[in-house]
Amino acid sequence: MVESFEIFLVAAPGLEPALLVEAQERGFVGARLVPGGVALPGGWREVWRANLELRCATRVLARIAGFRAMHLAQLDKRCRKVPWADYLRPEVPLAVEAACHKSKIYHAGAAAQRLATAIGEELGAPVSSEAAVRVMLRLDDDYATISIDTTGEPLHKRGHKEAVNRAPMRETMAAALLRTCGYAGTEPVLDPMCGSGTFVIEAAEIAMGLAPGRSRHFAFEQLAGFDRSAWVELQSAPPAGLPPWRFLGSDRDAGAIGMARENAGRAGVSACTGFEVLDVADLVAPAGPPGLVIVNPPYGTRLGDKRELSGLYRMLGERLREGFAGWRVGLVTTDAALAQATGLPWRPPGQPILHGGLRIRLWQTGPLA
Repeated sequence: MVESFEIFLVAAPGLEPALLVEAQERGFVGARLVPGGVALPGGWREVWRANLELRCATRVLARIAGFRAMHLAQLDKRCRKVPWADYLRPEVPLAVEAACHKSKIYHAGAAAQRLATAIGEELGAPVSSEAAVRVMLRLDDDYATISIDTTGEPLHKRGHKEAVNRAPMRETMAAALLRTCGYAGTEPVLDPMCGSGTFVIEAAEIAMGLAPGRSRHFAFEQLAGFDRSAWVELQSAPPAGLPPWRFLGSDRDAGAIGMARENAGRAGVSACTGFEVLDVADLVAPAGPPGLVIVNPPYGTRLGDKRELSGLYRMLGERLREGFAGWRVGLVTTDAALAQATGLPWRPPGQPILHGGLRIRLWQTGPLA
């Protein structure tokens, strides 16, 4: 089994800095910011650990080869020199994808076909577009990089959130936004428009020390040299236990609250979370120390009309200003005017983040007076 290669942690556009800080804090040595995510040196244990532990990454790629390729014949020849048996199992089907950018080889389909043929003839592995294991070729300025997707289904699919409301927040994005707000698991979190509960559940998992990938399988389990006993040992780190406070969510949609409770139960955090049907106009601070209010309200571009939403944002701001002294606020929206309608003392907003085809920003306050 190959012991060292470059690992590429993919991030959603705009969340690369949060992923870099997380990777460094989790002890991934040599992590550095690169376009599209974070790169670091490592081996299979680092790959397994990244998939298991990182909350902000979208997926984890193992970059196994790189070379110049000016034409298809050269690509074919060099693909055949890759030691495929060190990475792939001949009986496991695989999918092959290619992307071309500013290269003499410009036909992605032809490039993918050459790669698939080389793997098939050199290793004997069947090629199927439905396979869980993906081999990815990227040609950029005539340089070919070959990667294996070690993740499979994207990392936001933790295996817990089966029930979702409209316009759900992905877990990976929720984790990055919590981190950007300074949340580290040592304070309560409240989401007054919680939908299916993503922010609340993610915050509770962080506080309890639960690994985000604990309940799912990964593509790397089908690769050559996978050591199941070592993987099971890596998964066996004990959780931190219950925090001394609860993580709370509310929403005026009773159906959404039902989903949130079910999702929290599947995630194993019901003991420290609470969800209730509540209108924003009735919002009050819970007993106990102040913490973080984080909210992803409707933006108008998908779930409502902006003119009608201004009143909702004003009401949210009033309730927070009047009853949440000492609490910090993080708010996600596409529209600066809606954020300003709250009347909250915002700091300059963060950089744009791509979310479901929309460009959102995170607005933050310090502790409210």
